[in-house]
Amino acid sequence: MASTLVFNVRRQEPILIAPAKPTPHEFKPLSDIDDQESLRCQVPTIHIYRNHPFVRGRILTQFLKYALAEALVFYYPLAGRLRERPARKLVVECTGEGILFIEAEADIALDELGDAPQPPFPYFDELLYDVPGSGHILNSPLLLIQLTNLTCGGFIIGLRFNHAICDTTGAAQFMRAVVEMGLGASAPSIPPVWERELLNARNPPRVTCHHPEFEDLPQPTRVDAGLPPKQMLHRSFFFGAGDIASLRKLLPPHLSSTTTTFELLTACLWRCRTIAIRSDPGEEVKVILVVNARSKFSPPLPSGYYGSVTASPAAVSPAGKLCRSPLEYAVELVKEAKVRVTQEYMQSVADLMVVKGRPAKTAVRSWVVSDLTRVGSKDVADFGSGAPVYSGPGKAFVWENGMAASFFLPFRNGKGKDQEGILVPFCLSAEEMERFSTEIEIMLNGKEEYKEGEVVVESPVTVAMS
Repeated sequence: MASTLVFNVRRQEPILIAPAKPTPHEFKPLSDIDDQESLRCQVPTIHIYRNHPFVRGRILTQFLKYALAEALVFYYPLAGRLRERPARKLVVECTGEGILFIEAEADIALDELGDAPQPPFPYFDELLYDVPGSGHILNSPLLLIQLTNLTCGGFIIGLRFNHAICDTTGAAQFMRAVVEMGLGASAPSIPPVWERELLNARNPPRVTCHHPEFEDLPQPTRVDAGLPPKQMLHRSFFFGAGDIASLRKLLPPHLSSTTTTFELLTACLWRCRTIAIRSDPGEEVKVILVVNARSKFSPPLPSGYYGSVTASPAAVSPAGKLCRSPLEYAVELVKEAKVRVTQEYMQSVADLMVVKGRPAKTAVRSWVVSDLTRVGSKDVADFGSGAPVYSGPGKAFVWENGMAASFFLPFRNGKGKDQEGILVPFCLSAEEMERFSTEIEIMLNGKEEYKEGEVVVESPVTVAMS
């Protein structure tokens, strides 16, 4: 979406959509994975759809209101409110109050958003209005949805969900159920399963694994290290198949053939980011991986379980060693972090939450990366207009403590033969972003030459931003 684009959004008053039928009034505890501090946040996403005769204008609005009310009969905890009990334990009070819904119209057509809309979306706040008082973790609606109708019949759905109540997979499961119920189903094809006790701490709890993601790092030694989020710059980088192939050439053959695209790209961007932020060589830096751990359980979790089942293993390295070493060093660290995720690891995280009072992940010199390429267009709600033109976050995510997260998104850029690939939103200061862009270009061109903690660039280079 071009930054020069100007359009007006006319919103109606927000309303609460409650379950279509009476639902139980009860208290349902979250799991000890759900209610960790780092998941006590709101996750905003945007979903852009083309025109379809059945779902345009008021018809779509009526469809969505009806479908949400019907789906909430089965997902009735989402219509409740979170409360906090002693020891910071979160429970949802199933009040049946409902979720927030906003209907809006924008005076633009989908084509005006460009061939391939992508983050950062400069007018994201217009497409997902932050209703005053609605963004609190406790005592607030757990979902907020804004439907913005476009002049061409296309539409945009802005969705914000409380991360403590579900993860991205759980939110996608709910939205698919919404469409199914709207199309006349008597029940969702995948019955929702609560059973949050499956991911609770043991009695007594015992931390059996190493969890560097929750271990504090020393504060930066430089006075100017770190900038508040409001001074940060958001940009996205596109990596096509040719780019990934170029990065693979930086690895020895035996490692290249056993390294996933996620591992390769994470290692590359972690090192480029570390060079860009200029941490002191002796300071440790972290990359925290958001890993879907559903496949690690035996017996498997119920297919309809919609709570958080994400692990966050961290790779840690002295900044200087990460920047000076070949790319394979970073790749091996990322691989080692991923392989730590087991059922026992998840149980150990739940136990750690109870033992240490639900600590947050460490923010100092930490970067979070989440792979959403498998929760892409094929997994999101299809309202009859086909897969969305874009589905994902509106930009890189920044917590209040300054820790930033990037997302790997499936993307089609519409440019040349190398159209399909991975889009990665990033957030850095302007100077850091310029250095980061340069480092990516150096790696893609295979022009690396390092000297004791600094990068030597053969000639000035620029990088094309997606």
